[in-house]
Amino acid sequence: MPKFVFAYHGGGMPDTPEEGARMMAAWDAWYGSMGASLVDAGGAVGQSHTVSAKGTISDGGPNPLSGYTVVEAADHAAACDMAKGCPMVVDGSGSVEVAPVIDM
Repeated sequence: MPKFVFAYHGGGMPDTPEEGARMMAAWDAWYGSMGASLVDAGGAVGQSHTVSAKGTISDGGPNPLSGYTVVEAADHAAACDMAKGCPMVVDGSGSVEVAPVIDM
C-alpha cells in the first residue's frame, strides 16, 4: 500500500499542563482511529536549519514545519481524508500537507 507523509504546519505549544493533556488525548485518539494505517507517528520538530550548496547554514526565520507523520493509504484522496481528522485541522490551529513517498 502506498505511503504518505503528513507535514504539519502551525499548531503551538500548550499554555498549561491540562491543555497539554487535552492536546495529547486528541492526537492519541486520532492516531488510534488510523489503526494499522499509521506507519510512523513521527512527532513535533524543533527549529530548522537550512544548509545551502555553498555549505552555509541559515537558522533564521520562521520554521515552516512543525511536525510529521507517515501513513499508508489506498491513494492520495484516502490519505487526505485521514488528514482531515488531524487535531490541528479540526481546531483550526494549523494545516497538513499530504505528499506521497516515492519508492526509488
